[in-house]
Amino acid sequence: MPGRTGQMNPAPDHGEQSYRGSGRLSGKRAVITGGDSGIGRAVAIAFAREGADVLISYLDEHEDAEDTRRLVEEAGRKAVLVSGDLQSAEHCREVIDTAVRDLGGIDILVNNAAHQATFSSIEDIPDEEWELTFKVNIHAMFYLTKAAVAHMKPGSAIINTASINSDNPNPSLLAYATTKGAIQNFTAGLAQLLAEKGIRANTVAPGPIWTPLIPSTLPKESVQNFGQQVPMKRPGQPAELATAYVMLADPLSSYVSGATIAVTGGKPIL
Repeated sequence: MPGRTGQMNPAPDHGEQSYRGSGRLSGKRAVITGGDSGIGRAVAIAFAREGADVLISYLDEHEDAEDTRRLVEEAGRKAVLVSGDLQSAEHCREVIDTAVRDLGGIDILVNNAAHQATFSSIEDIPDEEWELTFKVNIHAMFYLTKAAVAHMKPGSAIINTASINSDNPNPSLLAYATTKGAIQNFTAGLAQLLAEKGIRANTVAPGPIWTPLIPSTLPKESVQNFGQQVPMKRPGQPAELATAYVMLADPLSSYVSGATIAVTGGKPIL
């Protein structure tokens, strides 16, 4: 855990060859947690090609983070890397402080980093594992958002990564699924709380997406059948989510707040 991109077969598609920008985020400054790989890398590539400078927060996957930095810089944008554990409120504040210092401010916050582990029985879940999942997935989101809002101007956007598990929880991912439901509620309340400040908050709810978290945390048989549970009968690629994040970050989406955008391969979230 949480896995490395280079060890994945097949290699995931982050939009390296396919994403073409059109200046939708020109001059914006974005913080993306978990931005080294998977969904976060796809979002970083898309944001950079749309004209945004990017801070990439990650745990310790330095090779993945450097690859993402290279892709952002090849798009002609600034990339800042910050390594560390988001369980710590102090580190969350350091991430935001670094963005303000090195990017000159924050216009977009993407709370994307997450932890998950599989257990077949509730008795098998250690107390420490339950607490870790909440600290990384929901507590950090609060710390980061609280710190970022103080630096955000009207027109800024917060985008939180929830999951299809928010509405359709996988029992073997009990802790993870519970935090994803909390993220959806957190975002809905946040959108109302920040409306007067002119700051929007929305959620993207991915279905089964082929990221390093999957082969590093799921049983082998689950990985082999990954994606078969949705109507499209396949996992999504990180690149297939990027446009949802761009749409929610785009200033033209100025009346979209409190929404959950499902990217689930045809599986309804109602």
